[in-house]
Amino acid sequence: MSLEWMPPLMFGGLIVFLVIGFPVAFSLAAVGLFFGFLSIELGFFTADYLGNLPLRVFGILSNDLLLSIPFFTLMGAVLERCGLAEDLLEGTGQLFGKVPGGLAYAVIIVGAVLGAITGTVAASVIAMGMISLPIMMRYGYDMRIATGVIAASGTITQLIPPSLVLIILGDQLGRSVGDMYAGAIGPSILQILLFVGFIAVVSIVAPHKVPPLPEEARTQRGWPLIWRVAKGMVPSLVLIFLVLGTIGLGLATPTEAGAMGAVGAIALAMANGRYSWRLLREAMANTMRITAMVIFILVGATVFSLVFQGVDGGLWLEHLLSHLPGGQLGFLLFVNIFVFFLAFFLDFFEIAFIIVPLLAPVAAKLGIDLVWFGVLLCINLQTSFMHPPFGFALFYLRGIAPKSVKTADIYWGAIPWLLLQIALVAVVILWPESVTYWIDAGSNVDPASVTIDVPTPGMGEDEPPPVIFK
Repeated sequence: MSLEWMPPLMFGGLIVFLVIGFPVAFSLAAVGLFFGFLSIELGFFTADYLGNLPLRVFGILSNDLLLSIPFFTLMGAVLERCGLAEDLLEGTGQLFGKVPGGLAYAVIIVGAVLGAITGTVAASVIAMGMISLPIMMRYGYDMRIATGVIAASGTITQLIPPSLVLIILGDQLGRSVGDMYAGAIGPSILQILLFVGFIAVVSIVAPHKVPPLPEEARTQRGWPLIWRVAKGMVPSLVLIFLVLGTIGLGLATPTEAGAMGAVGAIALAMANGRYSWRLLREAMANTMRITAMVIFILVGATVFSLVFQGVDGGLWLEHLLSHLPGGQLGFLLFVNIFVFFLAFFLDFFEIAFIIVPLLAPVAAKLGIDLVWFGVLLCINLQTSFMHPPFGFALFYLRGIAPKSVKTADIYWGAIPWLLLQIALVAVVILWPESVTYWIDAGSNVDPASVTIDVPTPGMGEDEPPPVIFK
């Protein structure tokens, strides 16, 4: 067997394991080790090459950046149970209730706020579905519009900082999480505007599908209503600044900001009178499960990646993708279509750990900015939560929706929002400045203009002092 056959055979073996339904983490490790031992027998590399594996695993476990994942997960798990979503939705729903589509606008806005403080799709979809869906049903909302806006607004969490996806993509692409967060600001705003615009069009074309709240349902007005909205919104904005503001200002690393966010979430739960040991225990158990899943997938992925690179898989993939017609645009179209269809079967963790490290070198060679590329992939990965029939957001909504809500309505309701997410992918490809504008330009010093002169021992006193920077 020649070396050229090994990379495609490794991909084929992985697909077989995934089709069988074997857990992804163990599938990656099993395929990697099998082909690793086979490559040693065939002489493609020596046994010493696999000696790098313990060092890579230790590098994963000692990665400070990945420590931010349990912190942000704990923050989201606490906020999911502390009743913040109820306060935000009820107040915002009353505020926008008098206009057609008002409840849908409230769901989108609260989804964005929850996305910026929880970082978890499940928390947003479940909370908003349990609170707003019965109200929408009661006042005559079209079921497909109601279920679609709830599921789609929950997926904003995947893109809006402090998204876990952006942390993982930053780690896999070798880019700063702060830059990833800054780059995601523009697309996050565009996505919210697209969602709001869609509801605005529906309210004009078919207002009977998104009726306003009747007069008797709007029980609060004036300053009491403003106070109610502010009481839910201001603590949320403070928590957002505590996490994102400190990262953006350079006052804290993502890990430190995540720790502050977790403490802030617990303090917010205490302030709302909803903190308990049971709440903390459940949040920590959920955090432990997600963190363990991420680590196992990452360890399996590093086994697969080490062997794949050892059999020149990177060169094989680079040759395959860098010769696509259309150059950069052809590569981006292929990658986004490929990731879109992969998202039917794999979740974002698996795609980020398996596929992204293989695509990054090719993107860099084609001159593509990796921060922009990572944000683009993050937008695409959102669709994995909205794909009928496998989208997790749809599963979450089906689990909490009344039995009278048809599953077909949930699936059909997701289609327009899925198309809006795909449209955002196209916008970011055609308008890269929507990402790059928000990224700090960094130092104005040109590294090529800097010279460093090291003084020579024994230099005379009459010699001028060395110039360190020019």
